[in-house]
Amino acid sequence: MNALGTYGIIALIGALVTLVCNPPARRIALAVNYSAQPDERKVHLVVTPYGGGGAMFVGFCVALVIAFVLPATRAVIESSHEMLGVLLAAGVMFVVGVVDDFREMSAPAKVAGQVLAATILYFSGCTMYQLKLPFAGFIVLGPSILPVITAIWVFALSNAVNLIDGLDGLAAGIVAIASGTLCVYGLRLEDLGLLPATNVGPLIAALTFGICVGFLRDNFHPAKLFMGDAGALMLGLLMSASTMVIGGRTPPASGVTFFFFAPLLIPVFILGVPLTDAVWAFVRRTMSGQGFHTPDKNHIHHRLMRLGHGHRRTVIILWLWSALLCGFVLFPLFDPRTNVFLPLAIAVLLIALFTWSSPVLTRRRRMEHRRYEKEEAHH
Repeated sequence: MNALGTYGIIALIGALVTLVCNPPARRIALAVNYSAQPDERKVHLVVTPYGGGGAMFVGFCVALVIAFVLPATRAVIESSHEMLGVLLAAGVMFVVGVVDDFREMSAPAKVAGQVLAATILYFSGCTMYQLKLPFAGFIVLGPSILPVITAIWVFALSNAVNLIDGLDGLAAGIVAIASGTLCVYGLRLEDLGLLPATNVGPLIAALTFGICVGFLRDNFHPAKLFMGDAGALMLGLLMSASTMVIGGRTPPASGVTFFFFAPLLIPVFILGVPLTDAVWAFVRRTMSGQGFHTPDKNHIHHRLMRLGHGHRRTVIILWLWSALLCGFVLFPLFDPRTNVFLPLAIAVLLIALFTWSSPVLTRRRRMEHRRYEKEEAHH
């Protein structure tokens, strides 16, 4: 069996275990009142139990045990302490999320939990070694800066996934698309000899893909189960770990084969939707004098719904955007000729995203609309 088939089996097991765990997780959540209550800043109108994060964590653990049994992936796990670090860090994120779901943790306490998870990744060796910067070449990260970079990476991706988790199925679907892309990407690099076969990134991505797919049946609109911060933070941690050990370890030779300015922009593209939303949220809340963790209803998915798209259609539109961005990562990897068109295509996408979702432009449009309404009322 080839590597893709092996990783596919592991992902399937993770999906099936998560799927089986969803109903009991829902019942337990309802029994202990671990539920999301409707309010003015949320889209859902009925009490919906959390517990999806627990189901996914169980699915992750069981699939990881199966991966340890299979000879090919056992060699990957035993080659370093990285997978153990990922498991422990995911557990920390899960616990932080559960506490936050139950009793709104303060921002410093939440950040401290994320830094703890990042620290576990760092000491287990699950981190990036180098970055390729546009026009600057490869930069090797030294031990003095590496813990800070790891913490920033975990914080950014975890909060990006958490912020996009505002509609049924949105975060799970986007992470499934991104992690599936990353798994194929990493395995292709191994085939090209650009990554060692013992790199844990594709395995982490396959596990993440599986648990997201298994969760989606009960999370798609109308959702029977939410992942909560427990699931969102855990998924962000898994994505940060897999992107670091793939994108942060690709050698300079990769530049002749695929992707414009790879590998720095790889995680930015495969997680383009949540990262863009997180950046705009930061700019929007900073401009209004609010804290970053202050909730609002001005995320990308909220704007799409105000344009008249329904719940499911909005989610599918953002899934398609994620798939398109992931396509920009995979196509050059399998057909290097597409590298010629990437700079122009990237520029078009960035302009479209800025025009569509810029908080500055949105505020101006609202002011112009209000001015127009006042003039009409005056006349």
